[in-house]
Amino acid sequence: MSRRARMTIFWVSAAGLAVLLGWAIAGLPSFGDFNGAYARLIDHVVVPERHATDAVTGVNFDYRALDTLGEELILFTSVAGLAVLLREQRSERERPESSAAADEHRFQGTSYALRALTLAVVGLVLVLSLYVDSHGAISPGGGFQGGVIGAAALMMVFLGGGYLAMKRLSPHALVEFAEASGAAGYALIGLGGLIFTGVFFHNFLGLGTPGQLISAGTIPLNSMAVALEVTGAFVLLWGEFLDQTLIVRPR
Repeated sequence: MSRRARMTIFWVSAAGLAVLLGWAIAGLPSFGDFNGAYARLIDHVVVPERHATDAVTGVNFDYRALDTLGEELILFTSVAGLAVLLREQRSERERPESSAAADEHRFQGTSYALRALTLAVVGLVLVLSLYVDSHGAISPGGGFQGGVIGAAALMMVFLGGGYLAMKRLSPHALVEFAEASGAAGYALIGLGGLIFTGVFFHNFLGLGTPGQLISAGTIPLNSMAVALEVTGAFVLLWGEFLDQTLIVRPR
């Protein structure tokens, strides 16, 4: 297909998408005019029914947990597909100096002070990630947000310590295992509801006291499983792109 034909298809598709977006935006309610019957219902029932004081997490990991499983698998399959595409092909080879170059692969201007700051902050970011993961049922947060924060901590290792430092802390096998375990763990929790109550993703554990860390039944477990999968997915994504910079095609 010629470049002119590709650009014609692109602009026709972009124009159609712009029309649809304009139509959707024009149909939005005015600012402050909220008419969400389901949202108001959730606000009234999520605490007495699920003992979760964060309604958003209660919806994501309980009331519509099956939908969240689909969202999680979209991330899982897209990152897995990208990893397959970017893995070293037989027609490619590593640069002879890749090890030395990788060890010095830092952003221009990285100083000892920046490396020291990164070393001091990485642990705090990991703790913040665990906090957001585990407290999602009682405060704003949850597995998706906490998982991204956890992956950002490892990216900070790359920014301050170099490529190989990040690879030593997050080897491919471990990252892939984490991503797969998170996705499988979330599905198995749903299967537990089917086994113990006859309903897939039914909240089958004790609900505890609202506002306490150990409460809301399976919601915190679902959140932690998603956090593990999201962290693994993003670290694997970044690692594959960084690995690709060390691969060249022979002439």
